[in-house]
Order: sequence, then C-alpha cells, then structure tokens
Amino acid sequence: MTRVVAIVLVKNENLFIERVIRNIAGFCDEILLADHESDDGTTEILQKLAAEFPHARLHRIKYASESHDLLQPYVNTPTWIFGVDGDELYDPAQLGAFRPRLDAGEFDQWWMIFGNVLNCDDWQQTARRASGFLSPPSRSMTKLYNFNAITSWKGDNPSRLHGGKILFKPGFDETRKLELHQRHTWENSPFRCLHLCFVPRSSKTSSEETHRHHPEVKGRNFWHECLQHFWRTLRPEASRDWRQERYRRGPRVEVDVTGF
Repeated sequence: MTRVVAIVLVKNENLFIERVIRNIAGFCDEILLADHESDDGTTEILQKLAAEFPHARLHRIKYASESHDLLQPYVNTPTWIFGVDGDELYDPAQLGAFRPRLDAGEFDQWWMIFGNVLNCDDWQQTARRASGFLSPPSRSMTKLYNFNAITSWKGDNPSRLHGGKILFKPGFDETRKLELHQRHTWENSPFRCLHLCFVPRSSKTSSEETHRHHPEVKGRNFWHECLQHFWRTLRPEASRDWRQERYRRGPRVEVDVTGF
C-alpha cells in the first residue's frame, strides 16, 4: 500500500507553520515534525498540532542532519517522502485530487516529482491575492521522492533529502524526474505551492532579513557550524544572491490564492 510521509524541517517559522501543516494534513499518512531548536513559539504550535493530528509526530533535533536520519525506515518501501519547509503553502484541494493518482501507481516509474510554484514577495491574506515569480521560468523547489526506487540513502547528509549517496534500484537513477511545472500552468497544476521565500516567516524576523539561511545549513558538529558562520560573515550577500537568481526569474505576476 502506498504511503505519503511528510518531513517538515523548521526553525523559527511561527507565522505560517500552522497553515503549512493543516494544508498537507489530509494528503499525508504520517507527518514528521522536525523542530530545529526554534525559540519564537514554533515549538508550541507544533506541540498543539501533534496533539490534534494522530498521524503527526514532533521531534526536537539539535542538528538538521537528524531530519534525514528520521527517513531511514522508509527506504525501499512503497512510500512517497514529501519534503516541506515552513514557508511552503500547498493547495490542499489539489493535493486531495493528486493523492489517488499516487495511490494508483501512475507515477511509480519516477524518482522525483516537481510541481508548480509561486515564489511570493507579497501575500495579501485578506484579499486572497499573492504576487511573485512563477516556475517556470523560476526554479521549482517542491520535494516529492519515491523511496521505493532506492535501497539506501546515507552518508554526509546536512539535512533531510540533501547530500549523501543514493543507491537506486535497477531502472531508476537521478534522471527519473517528473517536472509537472513544465507540463502544466499554475492554474491547472495538480501539485502547486506558494513559496513565501521573500516574506518574513517568523515574528523575530524583519522584512530586511527574509534572505536568512535555511536551518539546513547547521551541520552535524561544532566545527562545521563555525565554518558555516565564518563563511556567512564574509559573504552575507551569498544567500540573497542565490534566492534572487533562482526564485525571481521571469515577470512578476499576481494570482488568486483563495484555495490556499
């Protein structure tokens, strides 16, 4: 039986995290909440959600790499791993319609599935409108992995679904990627996400700090963290440039986001 397991890695995401989880709750059989030392109230929100949803489990982690360790029991099983961040709002109705297609095996020949994304720099919740940059031409950052296609994923994994060495079953390799965002428009996409990457995600974050690094940059040990901190001090523009290059391609558009 096909299962969908979400791995949600968060650090200081108190503004959107509750909606993030509620939007994916009906799509998933399990939700692994990996809280990476939040101190802005995110932990309390996750505790409430874990108590409300029987299929959600909260894990407090010290290093982001521990989030990948949580996925090891699902390797080589009929499981789709759904990587979700605290700034990613998925369309719950579209996910609901997409799930039976996963269960029916329509996508079993693929290793990864990418969806349509709006990289938002403005979200007007009351007006139900959002503005930003679509993929394509921007990069799609959705993460849905077929763990039945692999026999192992271990090694130096800085966070869930990153790094390390993947051993594929016969017939699969890194090229088996389905890019739904290249086949569908935003309006008719079966798998789409509001990526609030240019909007503050925490009440502790100012609008000028929305380029902050993702929690996955925190490695497995003290010296790795020191090197990362030193690099960010020398090149504070690196994270800004990376986001600008990948998530601000093409014209800026405004869309109706009522379903989100």
